[in-house]
Amino acid sequence: MGDTDDRVSRRALITRAGLGLGAFAAAPAFAPSPRVARAAAPPLTQPERPLWSAEYWAKKGTVSLSLFRKRMAAPSSGGPSRPVLFLVHGSSVSARPSFDLSVPGAGEYSLMNVFARWGYDVWTMDHEGYGRSSRTDGNADIASGVEDLKAATDVVSRETQRARFHFYGGSSGALRAGAFAMARPDRVDRLILEAFTYTGRGSPTLDKRREGLEFFRAHNRRPRGRDMIRSIFTRDKPGTSDPAVAEALADAELAFGDTIPTGTYLDMTANLPIVDPARVHAPVLLVRGEHDGIATEDDLLEFYRRLPTADRQFVVLAGASHAVALGYTRNQLWHVMRAFLEMPGRATHS
Repeated sequence: MGDTDDRVSRRALITRAGLGLGAFAAAPAFAPSPRVARAAAPPLTQPERPLWSAEYWAKKGTVSLSLFRKRMAAPSSGGPSRPVLFLVHGSSVSARPSFDLSVPGAGEYSLMNVFARWGYDVWTMDHEGYGRSSRTDGNADIASGVEDLKAATDVVSRETQRARFHFYGGSSGALRAGAFAMARPDRVDRLILEAFTYTGRGSPTLDKRREGLEFFRAHNRRPRGRDMIRSIFTRDKPGTSDPAVAEALADAELAFGDTIPTGTYLDMTANLPIVDPARVHAPVLLVRGEHDGIATEDDLLEFYRRLPTADRQFVVLAGASHAVALGYTRNQLWHVMRAFLEMPGRATHS
């Protein structure tokens, strides 16, 4: 079979199944049958049991970085060590609105809550120039984000007594997480890249974004108001998320102002590729929403093929757009993430 036929057959498999390469291997982490696996997913309603949370600070030179942590209960001496999941935010919204959002009457939207209740020690951070972290004259590009993560993971390691963590990054957060995996492979256990882009070739979102390239080069911050936040949910395919979520996200995020750094937009429109797959040695899960315009399937499959590890999966979530984690298919994202993170090791034979 030629290269062209191979690409077509891969796309057909992914598109028709609504699943990704390696997805069937992930299922046993939940249960031996799809019926049981679906039942194992958490409800979309918000459970009442409170979780323990705490705020921390990391220092990157003179820059203060705000960290937030959630888990089932407060850590205690001699208590069980929980696996750490670190969530990396994207270009336009800071950490806690992205990953710990409350949407009254609409169900569970906090990725932190979901994984904390599954037994994970969940952390996130506002990158430089975002949220509660220091606002500087820098543009908070991907390289700066890698330095943020270096500083943050020193704090996480100290507090958890663990050296390696799982990472999830969404959109430019996936670029930050992937670049960090290249720079500090010793810190990365399993790596989830959602709404990732490799070269950007053929991306309608990035083609449109390049119209602002000169602005991104000339300015270190860009306007970001309520309409821009709404557009995250509608630019690919309207109807893939609840409109109330966009309003709740805007309410939470605009408390930090109506401008954000330009660095990740500049990198995504002028400096791709940022992440070299040959230098990512951690196990990788790539997740793409069916309608996501940030990257084509071919672009992501090229990245996938170049990864040096055989422990890799590519999943397409049918009906999802760019905002997978806050859309109607968010529970499917939770499922594939957990299956990947809890993949059992190979059986040993005497």
